[in-house]
Order: sequence, then structure tokens, then C-alpha cells
Amino acid sequence: MSATVNYTNATDFLTNLDDDWKGLIQIVGPCIFTPQPEREPYEALIRAVAYQQLHAKAGDAIIARLLKLYEHTFPSPQQLLATDFDTLRTCGFSARKIATLKGIADGALNGLVPSRTDADAMTDEDLITRLIALKGIGRWTVEMLLIFTLERMDVLPADDFGIVEGYKRLKKLAAAPNRKEIHGIGKAWSPYRTIAAWYLWRVPK
Repeated sequence: MSATVNYTNATDFLTNLDDDWKGLIQIVGPCIFTPQPEREPYEALIRAVAYQQLHAKAGDAIIARLLKLYEHTFPSPQQLLATDFDTLRTCGFSARKIATLKGIADGALNGLVPSRTDADAMTDEDLITRLIALKGIGRWTVEMLLIFTLERMDVLPADDFGIVEGYKRLKKLAAAPNRKEIHGIGKAWSPYRTIAAWYLWRVPK
């Protein structure tokens, strides 16, 4: 988050929700959030696609292999479009994800994927609506962009398995809530739903 964000305000707010949240924050400790605000939306989307439906370590490995193709620098849209299918497969991308990568690169060149400056001027929902027009890009992927690159404070990825499972463990529920339910429950965490998500990802198993 930006330098003006006070994590203490967010954690105090969540601590005061109920005893479960208070106990979680005591166990996890202070919020240590590490966004990457220097990235352009194009790069952030490419990285998010690598992690779709995978554990973090698998996503890390795919990104490392991708960067190795370009001498450990992030490829430009032109470079990515010029890279053949089989080469990208060696990084660990599925055929579907390769089609998505190419679509993002093309979108960055034709203006569908906004620059960082333009993205900063758009609302969360406007960005989601615009970017899910890209093949293979769903709401969750754009929410990762909103959280980890654009540093938006009030984003709750209600489709995220880690978040719904975290809430299930936090509240000792028999079943995890569905998207609609977690969206409704999460209204109580606003305006710090991003920080709530950060903690739910860390609920002890």
C-alpha cells in the first residue's frame, strides 16, 4: 500500500469486529503487506495468470522460467507476442494460459490494457469490467491487480479459495461460504477488505 496507509488503523478496525478476528490478528501479528506498485498492469496481469489455480511455489517457478527466456527481464508485449507456443509451454503455461498471455500482450498494444496512469484513474469495477473482456481473464485475476499493483484498500476476492477456506477455519464452520455469502459477510470488513483478505490467507490450519 502507499506510504499514507496506516495498517494499524486497519488492524484495529478488524480486531474490534469480534473475538475471532482479534485472536487471528494476535496470532498472525502486524500486517506486513508487500505490493509491487512499480509494475504496469500488463506485467501484473501476466504474473497473475501464471498463478491462476496454482500454489505460489508453482507460480514462482513458472515466472522464473519465463524471465530466463528474456535474460531475466520482463518481456515487453512485442517480445511476448513474438515468442512461439512451444517455448512458452516449456515455462509451464498451459495452452489456455498461453492464449491468455497473447491476448494480454495484444491488449497492452491496442490500449485495452490500460497504462498504470490510466488504471489509477479508474474505479475497481470499471477496471474489472474492462479487463474481463480479455479471454482467460476473470474477476479474480483483476482483483489481484487491484490489490498487489494498484494498492486498492477495499478489495475482497470472494472467489478466492484461500479466503473462503480461511473464513471457514476462522469461524469453525462446517462448510465454506459461497461467493455470494462471503461477499455479504465481507461488507462488515469495509473499508479494509484488502487487509481482511491478507489475514484470511493466513488463518492457521
